[in-house]
Amino acid sequence: MFRFIRRGKRWRRFKKVREGDGHKLKPYRLWHVFTCSLFHFDFVDQNNVRTAYAVNSKYWLDDPTADLYRNGSHIASSKLPAAFPVEGGVIEVEEGTYGINRMHFVTDQKIYPFYPDKRSVRGLRLELHKRFPSMSSFIAISAAVILFISLILGLPQVIEVLSEIPWIVENIGTFVSPITLPVWVNTAMILSGILAGIERTLMLRSHWLIDMETGYWDD
Repeated sequence: MFRFIRRGKRWRRFKKVREGDGHKLKPYRLWHVFTCSLFHFDFVDQNNVRTAYAVNSKYWLDDPTADLYRNGSHIASSKLPAAFPVEGGVIEVEEGTYGINRMHFVTDQKIYPFYPDKRSVRGLRLELHKRFPSMSSFIAISAAVILFISLILGLPQVIEVLSEIPWIVENIGTFVSPITLPVWVNTAMILSGILAGIERTLMLRSHWLIDMETGYWDD
């Protein structure tokens, strides 16, 4: 059942893919951290043939897109979320509130993660993880805890606001949140939630429950 649903979702994403124009991938520069993200993956097939894939995703677009490059040449583009059929598997790209939060090369046997360009913000964060794993783990756990606490404290307040919609008042009734926080606490939750969400996005971490909260505060 779940496999059928996944296949249907992937097929719908296949239909969004557009053929590339063959232009060459430009080197990632320091100033690109404000405009786009770049990821890489080198796939080696059964004949030991290496294929270098790269995915470039631009920021600040109404309809976020991803561009796929093979050995430095542009071969396809698609709106996000995207699924690019390639030889040996499928490249899947998904976006969350704060940018790309999932990018994998998926085969029938295994799932391979892409890695960020070493000059990007994500690349620098990954380098911190490699050099100082204990510090990196502390940051990652703190981000997850912050989002989980924000979800617990914020969800009842969200339900209370939604229960004030006239149709809900007439047909279901109102809900009074057992948690009422001062404005400065809610503001601190928003700011800390944004930082925590960015941290998890930088490390391509995503969980349907923990990261639910980031979508609410961002709205």
